[in-house]
Amino acid sequence: MKLTSEKIKNLSIVTVVGARPQFVKASAVSRLIDSKPNVDEFIIHTGQHYDHNMSGLFFEELGIRKPDVNLGIESKRHGDQTGRMLSAIECHLIDQKPDWVLVYGDTNSTLAGALAASKLNIPVAHVEAGLRSFNRKMPEEVNRVVTDHLSDLMFAPTIAAVENLRREGRAMEHVINVGDVMYDVALRVAGKAAHQSDILTLNNLRRGTYVLGTVHRAENTDDRSRLEAIVNGVSKAAEHVEIVLPLHPRTRERMRQHGLSLSSNVRIIDPVGYLDMTSLLISASSVFTDSGGVQKEAYFHGVPCLTLRDETEWGELVSLGWNTLLPPVHEDEIAEAIGSIKRPQMSDSKPLVYGNGNTSSLILEHLMTMAAR
Repeated sequence: MKLTSEKIKNLSIVTVVGARPQFVKASAVSRLIDSKPNVDEFIIHTGQHYDHNMSGLFFEELGIRKPDVNLGIESKRHGDQTGRMLSAIECHLIDQKPDWVLVYGDTNSTLAGALAASKLNIPVAHVEAGLRSFNRKMPEEVNRVVTDHLSDLMFAPTIAAVENLRREGRAMEHVINVGDVMYDVALRVAGKAAHQSDILTLNNLRRGTYVLGTVHRAENTDDRSRLEAIVNGVSKAAEHVEIVLPLHPRTRERMRQHGLSLSSNVRIIDPVGYLDMTSLLISASSVFTDSGGVQKEAYFHGVPCLTLRDETEWGELVSLGWNTLLPPVHEDEIAEAIGSIKRPQMSDSKPLVYGNGNTSSLILEHLMTMAAR
């Protein structure tokens, strides 16, 4: 039976976010929660991303109200950061006594929120459950697996994610394929970005004439040889194609530490907000990235993608031909690949592998249904 908020009383949700991709995902669900008179949400921002363009601007552009609390826990070693988050989140959960703790994705904030709730016997709902790269050297993979095994509801974005959870022995009655909440956001924001962003004009960019790039993942930035291969490969590619690179603060710092620099041919810009990033992506001829979210957003907007990683949790995009995997080891291979990213030889119509754009509604409906039992 489909429930409305009027059929339950005072459903209380604590949402834990901390990184840029989580602000995007949470925006769709939190906007919907705000429209329900009997559903209350308390938003905890851990502070994992704290630069304005990586944090505050996203809340403004995506129409999310400001977090109820910002823990201010910035970049630290994984154990230190997660431990501090766990302790601080626990205090707020004891005070709030929510019906659900809602976590997103695969960051340290995700894991800390799930652990704190589980220790207090508060039900955990995980959005983007079941994703697997099958590389336990990635901190994100460990966060995903542990969070799923702590969760009472697992909101999977794809059939493949459901099957991953089945193979791990998770109870299938607690696994729901709701589609991808980022598709909800992409549908809503594309038009807004086209009308409100002036990033192309400010940077004298023309639609379809440049390659967009993003590099931030620790497996690339914290490994000097991989980062050097990426920096040199991108620099070589920029001799032949125009490259626009919003430079992540961690990547910039690691480059400084390792004495690496990009060619002056690369158009380096500061990190941008979600509307500007969407505008840059929609208007790019192609994109290279090590981000999970950008892989999908490129697909949503019909932009071919090169992923500079050994594996991806979004394998269906590789199968569909919209994404190509390349381990960032050899700079010449990187340069050649960036210069030859092509659209797949297939129809532009995209199979609905990520749902119908109503994921946020399905998530909230299941949370309300469980609370009414």
